[in-house]
Amino acid sequence: MNANTQHDIAKLFLRLVLGALVLLHGVAKLRGGMAGIVGLVEAHGLPGFLGYFVLVGEVIAPMMVLAGFHARLGAALIAVNMLAAVYLVHMGDLGRFNGQGGWALELQAMFFASAFALSLLGPGSYSVNGR
Repeated sequence: MNANTQHDIAKLFLRLVLGALVLLHGVAKLRGGMAGIVGLVEAHGLPGFLGYFVLVGEVIAPMMVLAGFHARLGAALIAVNMLAAVYLVHMGDLGRFNGQGGWALELQAMFFASAFALSLLGPGSYSVNGR
């Protein structure tokens, strides 16, 4: 297997894992309703309708990433979504550790780092756009 094929397989794997895991969060929000997110956004002094943008970052963007359809944009949207999640929900956890000794924000950091890397790398040739 040549290096280009290996790189494309690695990008595919990164896309599938990131897209699927973030999409699960979006589906949970769709099933549970958006009232909690809207209330959280309003509690920070922002207009409530901005809470619905979480569906862009956790439903539409992950589907773009999974398919490889403008995956760089989808990954960038996921990265921005993670920054917004940290700002709105997790600022108090920045310096904390979890019960197992890991950073309390390791999941958010991994989602952000994976999305940021994918936005730089592109989706690879095993994608709808094939780049």
